[in-house]
Amino acid sequence: MTITARVERYLSDKGIDFELILHRTTGSTHESAVAADVPDDHIAKAVVVRDEKGVAMAVIPGDAWLDLDALNRESGRDFYLDDEADLSDLFPDCVAGAVPAIGPAYGLETLVDDSLKTRADLYFEAGDHRHLVRISGDDLIRMLPGTRHGRFHRQA
Repeated sequence: MTITARVERYLSDKGIDFELILHRTTGSTHESAVAADVPDDHIAKAVVVRDEKGVAMAVIPGDAWLDLDALNRESGRDFYLDDEADLSDLFPDCVAGAVPAIGPAYGLETLVDDSLKTRADLYFEAGDHRHLVRISGDDLIRMLPGTRHGRFHRQA
């Protein structure tokens, strides 16, 4: 597998130029960053959350943890972390644990941490554990139009 067809189509539809970065098989965001020789904080990490209104995606830097309290204050919601077992239904074209940070491609409300807007280049999972997608930092907003922004990460 490489980039999922859904992610590739979404990027194409938005007019986003991207590069696919191949690396050895990894099991975490940090391992992917090391294997691809990119800074952890340049990886846009998807964290799936849920509340009584439904499922959403928070996108934070790869070297950080989601601050649920800050996310809930920012969004006015009462999110909790989604169960990993539920993710295969939401991302049927992805390998478990390799969720692309493009919630709108999967019909999910998406909240983006403001710190990601300052990166020259950003990387995110392509849907497997062997590829990252590289986009320019300027394309983040074009890639995720209409998403909410705020600061809801804390350093790991």
